[in-house]
Amino acid sequence: MGAPYSLDLRKRVVAAIKGGMSRNKAAKQFGIAISTAINWARLEEETGSIEPGQMGGHKPKAISGEHAVWLQQRIRANDFTLRGLVAELAERGLKVDYGSVWEFVHAEKLSFKRKRGGWRTRSS
Repeated sequence: MGAPYSLDLRKRVVAAIKGGMSRNKAAKQFGIAISTAINWARLEEETGSIEPGQMGGHKPKAISGEHAVWLQQRIRANDFTLRGLVAELAERGLKVDYGSVWEFVHAEKLSFKRKRGGWRTRSS
């Protein structure tokens, strides 16, 4: 993943645009995309700053607190399916998707493996 452009470059592009240069020409002169120059000029007009926004960051867990405790107890109690757990959590007021429940179960090492059926005997 790329890093944001330097603050120095941002300042020079916006200063050139404020000085009367077109956004298109400023983009070509500084070797950036036209849309980037337009966005930086708009950002400076709207907020007064051209600081880059945050990239990435910590994504909070979808299942936490009392829902996580309940889910751990529910999984240890008896058999389950992930889709069934999604439905049960929805009944309890927490709307999550299949992937969130799978991540929780996987992170807690609570997976449930079904027992395989016995081998069938072959008829001759």
